[in-house]
Amino acid sequence: MNAQHGSMASHSMHAPDTCHVSWPDEAATQAWAGTLAAHLAAWPGGRDAAIELRGDLGAGKTTFVRHLLRACGVQGRIKSPTYAVVEPHQGVLNGQPWPIWHFDFYRFSDPREWEDAGFRDIFAGPGLKLMEWPDKVAGQLPPPDWVIAIEALDESQRRVLVQAGTARGAQWLQQAHTAAEGAWLEGPRAL
Repeated sequence: MNAQHGSMASHSMHAPDTCHVSWPDEAATQAWAGTLAAHLAAWPGGRDAAIELRGDLGAGKTTFVRHLLRACGVQGRIKSPTYAVVEPHQGVLNGQPWPIWHFDFYRFSDPREWEDAGFRDIFAGPGLKLMEWPDKVAGQLPPPDWVIAIEALDESQRRVLVQAGTARGAQWLQQAHTAAEGAWLEGPRAL
């Protein structure tokens, strides 16, 4: 495993479609989110990625999403969609508008809500889709490009497993790994 110093993340690839990451503190989480935003904007199809976020209550899913949204150029207040189920956002990165949808399915209870709420149309349209508690709508969601599983080790440290769920997600993970083999892991924005 390649280790970082200070508040930077450490990383290791175990398979072409899996990456283990350590976020020793919130600064590392923010840096990783910033790097991910830049890559999603550059990777083919990245602006329309579907990313599932998994982890127990308090693992840091929403904190990570807030950092990612800021890195994607979202301005203003960022509300958690816990009660609304979805919060639409408009990011801007590299001068380009970027629609982003943040879902929190924690309170989702009836699969019919999926159709009634028009979520199928949102997922068929453009934009980044970030999904917390995706297991609550199993069978309704399209395959995620990435699953980011976050585990809280203590108050600030997180262990993260990134898994590709689609061919393009595997390609992005491989590109991230290839970039990390060079100087990319030396900087504070390492993926």
